[in-house]
This record gives sequence, C-alpha cells and structure tokens, in this order.
Amino acid sequence: MGAVRTRTGRRRAVPWAVVGLWLAALVLVGPLAGRFADIQQNRAVDYLPDSADSTQVARIQDELPGGEATDLVLVYHRGGGLTDADRRAAAKQITEVSGAYDLTREPKGIPSKDGSTLMYPVSTTQPGQDDEARDAFVDGVRDIAEGGGGLSAEVGGPGALNTDMNKVFGTLDATLLFATLGVVTVLLVLIYRSPFLWLVPLAVAGVAATVAMAAGYGLHELFDVTVTGQSGGVMTVLVLGAGTDYALLIVSRYREELRRHERPYDAMRAALRGCGPAVLASSGTVAAGLLCLLAADLNSSRGMGPVGMVGVLAALVAMTTLLPAVLVLLGRRVFWPLIPAFGSEPKARRSLFAAMGSSATRRPVTVLVGGAALLGALALGTLNLSGSLKQEDSFTERPESITAMRTLAREYPERSSRPVTVIAPERRARAAADRARTTQGVAEVAPGRSGSGWTEIAVFTTAAPETPAETRTIEALRTSLDPMGAYVGGPSAQQIDLADSESRDRKVIVPLVLAAVFVILVGLLRSLVAPLLLLAAVVAVWGAALGIGGLVFEPVFGFAGTDPGLGLLSFVFLVALGVDYGIFLMHRMREESVRGAEPEAAALTALRTTGGVIASAGVVLAATFAVLTTLPMVGLVELGFVIAVGVLLDTFLVRTYLVTTASVLLKRRMWWPGSLSRAPQLPGAAEGGALRNPAEGDTALGGTGAAPRGTHARS
Repeated sequence: MGAVRTRTGRRRAVPWAVVGLWLAALVLVGPLAGRFADIQQNRAVDYLPDSADSTQVARIQDELPGGEATDLVLVYHRGGGLTDADRRAAAKQITEVSGAYDLTREPKGIPSKDGSTLMYPVSTTQPGQDDEARDAFVDGVRDIAEGGGGLSAEVGGPGALNTDMNKVFGTLDATLLFATLGVVTVLLVLIYRSPFLWLVPLAVAGVAATVAMAAGYGLHELFDVTVTGQSGGVMTVLVLGAGTDYALLIVSRYREELRRHERPYDAMRAALRGCGPAVLASSGTVAAGLLCLLAADLNSSRGMGPVGMVGVLAALVAMTTLLPAVLVLLGRRVFWPLIPAFGSEPKARRSLFAAMGSSATRRPVTVLVGGAALLGALALGTLNLSGSLKQEDSFTERPESITAMRTLAREYPERSSRPVTVIAPERRARAAADRARTTQGVAEVAPGRSGSGWTEIAVFTTAAPETPAETRTIEALRTSLDPMGAYVGGPSAQQIDLADSESRDRKVIVPLVLAAVFVILVGLLRSLVAPLLLLAAVVAVWGAALGIGGLVFEPVFGFAGTDPGLGLLSFVFLVALGVDYGIFLMHRMREESVRGAEPEAAALTALRTTGGVIASAGVVLAATFAVLTTLPMVGLVELGFVIAVGVLLDTFLVRTYLVTTASVLLKRRMWWPGSLSRAPQLPGAAEGGALRNPAEGDTALGGTGAAPRGTHARS
C-alpha cells in the first residue's frame, strides 16, 4: 500500500512540478521576449556577407564625419509640365527642409528633359545610425513635401525605402503571430472536434513562442547573431507550425493509450515512449538543417540558422514536457465529447488512408512511375522563374518610395537617380574620381565627405537602377578601382552582392543539409535505403513546389522577379520539414516490421495509423506558412507559397502514394543492411521449407486460425 501511495503521489506531483517550472521560466524570460522586436535589423546591409564590397562601403560610411548618411530624393511631377508656381512651391519646400534639418549639401533641383519633373537630392547625417531618428527624418520631410492641384510630391531614395521597409517589418511580428494563431485555432477545432482540447496545444505553442523570442534575444546579445524581420517571422511560423505538428502526434498517441491504461499518467508515459523517438528525430532534422545555414556567406541566412533552431527546440521542449503535464492534469475530460474510455475500442470506420494505400499497392509500379513523372513535370516550371527581384518590386503594395523611384526611372531615362557609392583611400580619391569618370556608363561623379583616411564619391550611371546595363557599369567600376584599394557599394551594388552570395551559399549548404539529415535518418531507421528514399522524395517535392511557383508567380500574382534567397531557404525548410512526415511514417513502419509484419502489411498499417495525423499536421504546417502570403513583402509571399505547396504535395502525394508503393516494391530491402532486411527464421522451421505465419493460428494442432487478442503477426 505504501508503494501504491508513493506511485500515486508521484503521478500527481510530477505534472504540477513541470507546470510550476514552466511558469517560473515564463516570469524570467518574459521581459527578454518583449525586446525581441527591438533587435531586428532590416537594412539591406544587414543581409549582406561580411566580405562584400558593399558591406565595406556601409561600414566605412559609418566612420565618416556624421556617421551614416540618409539619402532622399524629392520628386515633383505634373503630367502636362511643371508651371512656374510649381517650381516656386518646390523651392519653398526645399528651403523649409534645409532650415529644419542639417543637410550635408545644399539641394539643387534637376529638371527632366520634358520639363514635367523636378528632383532634389537631399542628404543628411543628422539621424546617424538611429533607426527611429532616420524614420522621423523621412516622415518629417514627407510632411513638408506636399503637392496639390495636379502637382504630385513624392519622397524616394534609399532612406525613404528603408523607412518604408521598417514600417512593414515593424508590424510584421504582431500581424504574423495573430494571423498564425487564428489559422491554427480554426484547424485544431476542426481536427479535435472538441470545445476544449484545441486550447491546450495552442496555449503551449504560445508559451514556446515566448521562450523562443527570449532565446533569440539572448543569441543576439551573447553571440551577436543577426536577427532580421524575415528570420523573426519565420521563427514564429516554425514554433507554431512545428509545435502544433508535435502536439498532434503526441495527442493522437495519448488518445490511443488512454484506452489501454486506466490512469492518464501511465497513458502519457506510454505515449511518449511510443512517439518520442519520432518527435526527437523530427525536431533533430529541422534543427540540423537550420544549423547548416551557419556555413552561409549571407549574413541574414547565417543568422536565420540559430534563430530558427531555437524556435524548433523551444517547440520540442514545450510539447514534450508542458503539453503532457497539462493533459495529464486535465484528465480524460479534456477530450469531451469524444472521451476515450479505458478498455474501450475505437469506433470502427473505414480509413481513408487505408483505402488510398490499398489502391496504391494494387499497381505499385504504375503509381510510383506516374507520381515521379508528375513531380518531374511540375519541376519544369522552374524554367519559368523570372530573374532576381528588384528592390522596387519587393512590395506587394507600392509605398511612396517605390512610386517615386518609378517616376524617376520614367522621367530621367538618361541617368540614374540613385548613386553608386565609391569609397576610396583619401590620398587616392582624386585619381579614383577621375578613373570613375572615364568608365563606360558613368554620367556624373561627385566627391563627398572625407574622414578616417577615406573619401566618399557618388557615381551616377547612365542606366536605370538594377538593370543589366547598370550592373555592367558597377562591375567595370570594381575592376578598374580595385587596384587603388577602393570599394564600390550602394543599393544597386548590394543587390548584386546578395545574388552572388545566394548562388555561393546554395552550392555549399545544399550538400550539408542532405548529409546532416541523412545521418540522423540512418541513426533512427538503422538503414541506408530508407533514408535515401526519403531524401529523394523531399528533393523531388522541393523541385515540384518551386516549379509550381514558377507557373504562378508572374502569370498569376504579377511578381516581377524571384527573391534570390528563395531557392536556398525553401530547400532547407522543405527538406527538413518534409522529412518529418517521412519519419512519422517510416518509424511506425519499422515498428510494425520489428513486430513481425510483412513489408506490405507494415506499410499499410503505418499509413492507416499515422495517415490521419500526418495529414492533419501537414495541413496545419502548410496553413501556417501560407500566412506569409498575406504579408506585403514579395520575398516572404514567395517563400510561404513554395513551402505551403511543398508540404501539401509531400503530405498527400509523396507520403501516401510514392513512399508507400516504394516500400512495398522494395520489401525487406528497404531496411538494408539492418537485420530487418533479412527474412526471419522461425525456430523449428525445416531448411528450405515454407514458413508459417503464427497469426494464421496453429492449425496443425487443431487451432482455430485466429491469433490471440493483443498478439502481433510474426512471419
């Protein structure tokens, strides 16, 4: 009786202790989580690699007198041509701007050839590196620059573009969090069909998100990890999406075990023992894939690795400790009205996934070849992906800075309104300026500030920003000025460096991700063939999802380009997250094989028992990433679309049909070279004789042919 009381006390004390520890952790990390948005860096230079020319230019500019400059262009335009009153109004407003702010030089108006537009370049170092001060400066200039009566007044330039991006990213976290929570809530209510159960995993996911944000803040403060608005948004989606997936698997197994165990504590222990390895391996593959991003040259990708990893680990720890504790404390009643009673049998109903699996195994070769051909055909859509996305096309809704940029490109075709910035050693500044003037494609050269041994030179090209002609001019400047120790940067050069770094990172990180995930799968499945099959499947899904993106981005959505980081980031997430569902399926398939089921029976049993959970998890994860498509940034829309489509392809086509049919065709070779790949020899079986299946009953001894309840077929 004393032992019974001890066990009962432990069953009550452990869940309460876990909940208490989590409450204490929330009190400690809550203030840190609130600072997560403050550390996000969203300037273009924050995304660049450390070694890039444009990065060096930005760093040296910070050291020049006044620090980093904020450059604007005020654009006055009237369709029928500017009037004298328009010019006087513009001059008056420019004078007001000069009086209100400390400008680095007096603004001079530059008229367009047709007289319809007047632009005033404006630059100041007054805000320095303070984002809020820069945004306040831009907003103040916009308040002064007013049109009316047919005259439009727009404020553009790099400084205005950064302000507009900061405003988007400033509202990103809250918008993304609430939208994702809303989507997950609706899906959990539909999946669980319970008025209470959905709230438990959702609340735990919220706790995990808080811990993840605090951990992200700690990474930035302790290790100077770059946190951008993009990585912060992706971390939120990962925590809620992956965390909900883990919750679905655990709750599903817990519901099973409640029918076999009288006490919820014992049922939860059995559930965690059963699905724990799959959940651990699943989170391990995602974390390992994200950590491979540390090898990236691109600063934003390198920072996304650890930021995303802490999000996944926070979701894992919360769902394997806090979620079980809360469920045990709430008991069976949390499942109301579908309460799983002890000793009961689940309601018999035809499994959709069992039917799908059975149909696939009737003609496995046809299904496998047809599915592979479909994925290959979809992957051809990648040939329709347009070139790199320009800054002016990076918003789904054009802010003022973008409309100003387009007006300038249209009205000043003979020269760029956005300078290329050259930083040259001070003693060679004059020679560098002279050499820049003689470079083909250069329209004007204007020396600027000097200090700390460097001189800033503004170079205006004859080509519009981010065009092939401007790219050739920038490359020519870098070639001719490099022997002089000069660096070439600025917004357009930054875009070139971003694209070059993304290309390099794909070649390095893709093999790393595949190798890391392969090692984890080999350790879990104890096979070489099964991991190779899963990796081939997720790579095919990635290609097909990108192909679908190529078919809709420009023709349907009207996007004028593809984000340079789309290929790499979508690969990392689709491979790491896609393998999750393969782990759930293969782990159960291996479990059935260990119990003695034949390969086809093991595959169908695994599909029948995990298909519903995988489908639910896939829909939830796809929906959470689909939330990214509602944001006003084209790069995030493209990333969310490709991942959502890839997850759905993986869930309903690859896992259900292709992996299942491949498993049936490979039979025991699926587990090569492990022991499961060899046919078992039953004791007493004659060499060369047929093996009997005990599930058929010991008919030789007059059995009934039925296996005892609770036993498993063993061949």
